Amino acid sequence: MLHTPILVVGGSLVGLSTSLFLSWHGVAHIVIDKHPGSSPHPRALGFTETTLEHYRAVGIADQIPQVPAGTRLRRVTVESLVGDWKSEQAWTPGDVAEPVRRAEQSPCTGAAIAQDRLEPILRAAAAKGGADLRGSTELIDFQLDQDGVLALVRDRANGQQYEISARYLIAADGAGSAVREKLGIPRSGVGHLGVLRSVLFHCPGADAVLQRGAQQFSIEQQGFRAFLTTYGDSRWVLMLDGDAERTEAELQSVIRRALGADIAFDIITTGRWEMAGRIADTYRHGPIFLAGDAAHQLPPTRGGFGANTGIDDAWNLAWKLKRVLAGEAAPALLDTYDAERRPIGWLRHQQTFSRPDYAARAGAAFKPEPLFGNDALEFGQLVRSAAVAGAGPELPAAAAPGEWAGQPGTRAPHVWLDRAGRRMSSLDLFGKEYVLLSASEAWLAVAGELGLQPVAAGGDLAFPPAQPFGAVFGVPPAGATVVRPDGIIGWRSQAAPDDGSIGELAATLMR
Repeated sequence: MLHTPILVVGGSLVGLSTSLFLSWHGVAHIVIDKHPGSSPHPRALGFTETTLEHYRAVGIADQIPQVPAGTRLRRVTVESLVGDWKSEQAWTPGDVAEPVRRAEQSPCTGAAIAQDRLEPILRAAAAKGGADLRGSTELIDFQLDQDGVLALVRDRANGQQYEISARYLIAADGAGSAVREKLGIPRSGVGHLGVLRSVLFHCPGADAVLQRGAQQFSIEQQGFRAFLTTYGDSRWVLMLDGDAERTEAELQSVIRRALGADIAFDIITTGRWEMAGRIADTYRHGPIFLAGDAAHQLPPTRGGFGANTGIDDAWNLAWKLKRVLAGEAAPALLDTYDAERRPIGWLRHQQTFSRPDYAARAGAAFKPEPLFGNDALEFGQLVRSAAVAGAGPELPAAAAPGEWAGQPGTRAPHVWLDRAGRRMSSLDLFGKEYVLLSASEAWLAVAGELGLQPVAAGGDLAFPPAQPFGAVFGVPPAGATVVRPDGIIGWRSQAAPDDGSIGELAATLMR
């Protein structure tokens, strides 16, 4: 029998991100995945600024090619790839942000990298950090015991079965999660909407069309509708509605029809996936946590709500597990994972099916909600839990980041700073520890007493004149703000320290 603090079931995008973040926090763990490596079908493509901020914090962002700042992503309706544009669809309905202004919100710009190109980067970095990664290893069964979870696994290469004892288990095993199903955790949402088929093909001759500025193409012909996009490396994917099985000749025919020209191509593989909207009714069952598609099944969106939401799950959970395992926080801190992440799953479910892309599929029972723009959903989501002081129910689920101005429960704002002559993002101040940021010597002294990392705003940490500390974080000179290891503002005070404010801060730390 093997013993590990954490067992991660599922070694794809979310499982590998979880492993990377745990490794970065110095938490020993084992990852098992029934596959020997990445899927031959790339699946996810677009990774948001926030996801790249997480990868930047752990030191791998420079290995991931990011899109040029100010890039405008475009989807057009065409008769075929080479045909005239009939119309252009808003990339995110409800969004009014210009790309240049959006670029001011983050030190990162996001990435258009195929999942099968990203996963090896994550895998290598996690292994370098000490992760025990076990491919071709499947979960056979598990049971809960007084010490956590006892899992029976099988090495598919040699058939050997053995047990792994873990204090906690993270189920990142996809929408059909065997872990979730055994636990009997129900899911809610719009449910099953249909099945789509896809065909991945290599077609360098089609790449020239990208010079026109669009990346996604809705194909509309008499009796034929499809969706075509590229992974940016001469691989293209054609998505077809319905669950029809096609022969090789039929696949070649629909590809030619979508291309609209005699362009050479080679079929790589095909895919089949369910379009659905389902959110687990709880993300935690005792020592077991659901992450990624196991927790929230969402269809592809311009904004990448599926993959990126799962990576955010991992980022939220990793630091909490680290602090609890190290005795730096009470076990109750782990309850905040469900409290914070499940509402985000629901927010993105509602936003997905309120958009024109999916509204017609959602059914009459679904009640659309007002749409948020990209800035709000990417940088302005609000999390509420016992680990956040001052994020009341009267506040909206999301808002443009400029409207929050340091509101607890929101992502700490990005500002370019000068620290002793070195340019850095304000986000570089956060990552592993609680940080107390203040211009007040009294509050900085309190930080030391509570074991927080004090950062003095001013002196050798210069905010730009147009973005002073007080305005950006919403605190006066006598006040302070505390940012959690995940970059979420957990608490702030508008006044000098006293017994009441110090007690409130100590309670928020959940020790």
